[in-house]
Order: sequence, then C-alpha cells, then structure tokens
Amino acid sequence: MIPTLETERLRLRELRDGDVAGIAALYADESTAKFIGGVCDEEDAWRRMSMLVGHWTLRGFGYFAVEVKQTSEFAGIVGLWNPRGWPEREAAYSLLGAHHGKGYATEAVARVRDHAYRDLGWTTLVSCIALENTPSIRVAEKLGAKFERETMNRSFKVGVWRYPGPGEKR
Repeated sequence: MIPTLETERLRLRELRDGDVAGIAALYADESTAKFIGGVCDEEDAWRRMSMLVGHWTLRGFGYFAVEVKQTSEFAGIVGLWNPRGWPEREAAYSLLGAHHGKGYATEAVARVRDHAYRDLGWTTLVSCIALENTPSIRVAEKLGAKFERETMNRSFKVGVWRYPGPGEKR
C-alpha cells in the first residue's frame, strides 16, 4: 500500500522496525525534536513511529523514511500529514542533523509534493512550520511556497506556507 518514491539521490520508502534507531536519534536531538513533538527516549520514539505508520491506514497517505541511495543510510522522514485536528493536509519533513545543508529536504519535499498532485490528485498543499524554524521555511520557499497566515498547531504558533498548485508556476 505504501509506494516507494525516488529522486536522483534519495529513496522515500515505508518506515520499518529497523528505522527505530534513526527515528530515536531524530527525537533525541533537541534542535530537530523541538519542532516535531519534543525530545523523547527510544521507547517513545518507537510509539511515535508507529503513529506515523498508522496514519497510512487511517488516511491513505503518510510519512516516508528518507534513505540516501548511495549509502542506504536513514536520513530522516518526509511525508504527507493530516492527523485529526490539523489545519489541512501538509508536506512535513525532518532530517537528522548530519543530513542538513545537503539539499535533501528540498529534494524529498518536491517529490512528495509531486506525488500528492500527480498520484493523489490533490490541488493544494501546505507546510505548517514553527515561525522560528528558518531552515524549514527556506525549504518551503525554495519550492515556491508563500507565507499565508499564522495559526495555532496544538500548543504553539506556526506559519502556514502554501505551495503552488499543480497548474501554477513554481
């Protein structure tokens, strides 16, 4: 049910039990975890990963593991996300610190955005980004997303960046 998507350098695939160490590392690093639910231990990281996997069953779309093709290394997560109570369907992403600054997030988000538009037939997509998360804002803006509004996302304020639709200039 979960497709594998590819880019020139990345493979976006289903999350597997073997990814828990990478997920745990993502949630152990305060600089990344503060934007995705906060720091937690490996046991809670496994539970959070299970929630991401379950999203596929409940919504028919979800997060992918980001794997570097050349090394098969787990680099982070990217996907289409819309849990109950969320502002709207979004492209969400978080990479391990060792993979920041390589263009992987931009490449992965572009691929899931294209999957949403081409394969799922969506006509709009946003990213809800904490206002102080400037690297993620830069990724969204590189892909043509424009700031639209501020909203509360659970307990913190986020900006909503809207991507150009399938027929719009990017």
